[in-house]
Amino acid sequence: MSELVTGEAVALELRPARLPSRALAVLLDLVVAVAVYVAVTIAIVVSTASLDEAAQTALSIATFVLVLVGGPIAVETLSHGRSLGKMACGLRVVRDDGGPIRFRHALVRGLIGVIEILMTFGVVACIASFVSARGRRLGDVFAGTLVVRERTPVARTGFVPPPPPWLAGRFSGLDLSAVPDGLWLAVRQYLTRVQQLDPQVGWSMGERLASDLAERTGVPVPQGVPPAAYLAAVVHERQSREARRAFGSGSASSAARAAYWAPASETAPAAGAAPAVYGPSASPPGAASEPSGGVRPAEAHEVPAGDRPGTGFVPPA
Repeated sequence: MSELVTGEAVALELRPARLPSRALAVLLDLVVAVAVYVAVTIAIVVSTASLDEAAQTALSIATFVLVLVGGPIAVETLSHGRSLGKMACGLRVVRDDGGPIRFRHALVRGLIGVIEILMTFGVVACIASFVSARGRRLGDVFAGTLVVRERTPVARTGFVPPPPPWLAGRFSGLDLSAVPDGLWLAVRQYLTRVQQLDPQVGWSMGERLASDLAERTGVPVPQGVPPAAYLAAVVHERQSREARRAFGSGSASSAARAAYWAPASETAPAAGAAPAVYGPSASPPGAASEPSGGVRPAEAHEVPAGDRPGTGFVPPA
């Protein structure tokens, strides 16, 4: 599993965690939190014995909130969904689209967890997990998260190839805040499986996803850009922004550029994975080689022929 915190930091094919493993992880987290709470409480009681009863009560409440509520939130935020109990059980909290959680996700999960786990002894959380098809408790539903199993013997996950170099930086100004997580997930799944689809079906699905994505961003798909290349470039832009947000602009941008411009032997997937299926010369099956308007992508972006990707989507004869 890669440690790079991007939209692909978690494999999408990992199975959702079920109640027994989640309950064990929560139990381990509670044991650690209660042990810390007891130790801190004893230290506070000893050091504040001279204070009046009201002050001691206020300190007790503050200790409870900071240790049993703020502690799990901080741990999940800093570890990107891996608390001590979840690491021991091979679990991880991710967003609905498979990406790493942020502070707001951990905050919602922690606050609702006080009610459905601490105050009701886990009864509400167990009922919600039984009812949910993916075993989610109420905190996961309101936070838009999912607990998945990381250590699972599953098949190799799909490889999302980088976009063609002639689209580098083309969509850096897009506003991606209105794109829902479900659409991101659909785009990633399409890019990992497009090689396995019938060319005509793959092209029509790409056009539909590209249209939905363009509608959310408010900017139409550039003329002459194949749908799969457009989707890959936008996904790459989102991953680059998440990497910069997580690691800072310097190291993240250099790492992204190195991975983006690496030779094919370095960026190609492992044996058996599908290669990139898009390029500047892609066109829908049965259509003319030139896009409408008579402008080729190479002419529109002034990309030399030697800099274009060597592989691309080739429609059937």
